[in-house]
Amino acid sequence: MKFRSIFNTITLSVAALAFTGCTNLEEKLLDELPSSQNADPEASLAAAYGQLGDGTFVDHGSVFALQEYSTDEALLPTRGSDWGDGGKWRAMHEFTWNAGNDVVKNTWNQLNYGIAKSLFAIGSINKSSISNKALFLAEAKGLLAYYTYTTIDLFGQAPYRDPDNQSAPIQVRKAETTIDALITEVESLIPNLADLKTQNTHAGRFTKQAAYALLADMYLNRAVIRNKTAGTFNFMEQAVNGGGTDMDKVIQYSGLLINNSMFSLESNYFHNFDINNDDSKEMIFSVVQKKNSNRNADNDLAYMSMERIQKPSPDNRGTNASCVTPEFYYSWNGNHDDPRFHRYYQYDDGTWFRNDGTDVSVPSSSKVEGTGKPWFHFNRGLQAGQQYGPKIVNGNFDLATDGRIKVYKLYTEKNTTLAADFTPELNFDNPLEAVFTQAQINRGVRNFKFEFDPGYGNNGTSGMDVPLYRLGGIYMMRAEAYFRSGNVTAALADVNKLRTGRKREALFGNATGAAIASLDADVLFRESGYELYWEMYRRKAMIRFGKFDLAGTAKPASQPYRRIFPIPQTALDASKDFSQNPGY
Repeated sequence: MKFRSIFNTITLSVAALAFTGCTNLEEKLLDELPSSQNADPEASLAAAYGQLGDGTFVDHGSVFALQEYSTDEALLPTRGSDWGDGGKWRAMHEFTWNAGNDVVKNTWNQLNYGIAKSLFAIGSINKSSISNKALFLAEAKGLLAYYTYTTIDLFGQAPYRDPDNQSAPIQVRKAETTIDALITEVESLIPNLADLKTQNTHAGRFTKQAAYALLADMYLNRAVIRNKTAGTFNFMEQAVNGGGTDMDKVIQYSGLLINNSMFSLESNYFHNFDINNDDSKEMIFSVVQKKNSNRNADNDLAYMSMERIQKPSPDNRGTNASCVTPEFYYSWNGNHDDPRFHRYYQYDDGTWFRNDGTDVSVPSSSKVEGTGKPWFHFNRGLQAGQQYGPKIVNGNFDLATDGRIKVYKLYTEKNTTLAADFTPELNFDNPLEAVFTQAQINRGVRNFKFEFDPGYGNNGTSGMDVPLYRLGGIYMMRAEAYFRSGNVTAALADVNKLRTGRKREALFGNATGAAIASLDADVLFRESGYELYWEMYRRKAMIRFGKFDLAGTAKPASQPYRRIFPIPQTALDASKDFSQNPGY
């Protein structure tokens, strides 16, 4: 069975990517995955990396949708005439998805493309005699492990075939047996991987440090992956290759990152999600997004939560889609002064955008790259209540006589008499259906955690790197491993490191976050949300903490089989190699 016939025809553009010891990759067009692996191995590896950012981990409708819209953090309701789309978005939160759901199918396909491109890169590199062959091969295998791990976590099974044999049959790797093999594989890669920032590597490459993070993640979730529908999970199983328990391994691998002087917590938490976050000291493994390149970039993580009337530039706008749930918003009660909850923007002349009705104008000196038009900076973090911002007059921001951008009370774009007042309560007319009328489209607290990049006036272009593993998440992994091992004191210390390691803006005297005095499972779960909200982490945490099946806003109590998504019907129709997951 041909490799390409299983994974469909793939056409991709590969942007320039520098590798040590070889020339920079030129733009290359790979028409399909060639039937012969006598292809450029560097381009093949670049294609495998490119799939991370080709929607898979940067678009709201792929891995993000399955890992976040299915949780107590996020949902995408139907808003009046928008975002109905046959109910595919609501299904993610209402737990009515099935094997025909387009979001499920899209995510499966994109992850399969990642697996396919990684396997092709491995075969191509194996047949080559390029310099740094061992390094490139280890990176390709690391990417394969990352794509496969994500796929078995979400779908319980993933495809594989021998990368060196075009005629080899497709194998189906089942989660319960594959997780241990993946751990063993990634551990074996470490000697051949480069340390971050050596051999021309950066956080967008799979380095030793990326391997440590992936291993900590896999060990933290190993008990769940092995039996995801179980009533309880044994997190204290003997590790795959000895040397203590699963949690001991999480502590070991996370410690290799926490104790590495290359990494430190950013005092400004939101810098991890800025357009220029490629210099973040927390970034371990990320999706590198580049404007004006052939590699796809995406503003979705910022764009989806903004109201259409909220315009970072005269050429950009939000889309009034996703919001946070009341449960998640109210979990912050008593913690609104936490530096991770919200941050005001300060312009270069000292003006603060307070977004409270007191703003008259802000400077227009900040300019959008590529257009030179004024850039309006919204605040970051969770946005509740009445919103304020610029208006468009004759195609540009309305400016005061002194050239500053006027600030107005905003009304929703599609219901111009409805104030853009983001209410924590959603109050759906039917409590189990995430549907708003046109008179209700202002509801829901919005998340501006990720910075909107208005560069070149294109909503689909962003220079913000999307973190897959960063230091804050590693601290949370270790805290949970300590907690599950019975060392609550060490777990509390890690949680408080995150709380006190961040600082508020100068408007609040650069105050640090406050420590907490005690820790239990519910507090630890809440703290994981504070640190990692909207980073494609929540679903795994909810399953580990026994909260995924519970009823919530627009979500009924659900059965354990929903912890795994169905194999798309299109995949079952195309191949007899896969079988449907139980319950579907």
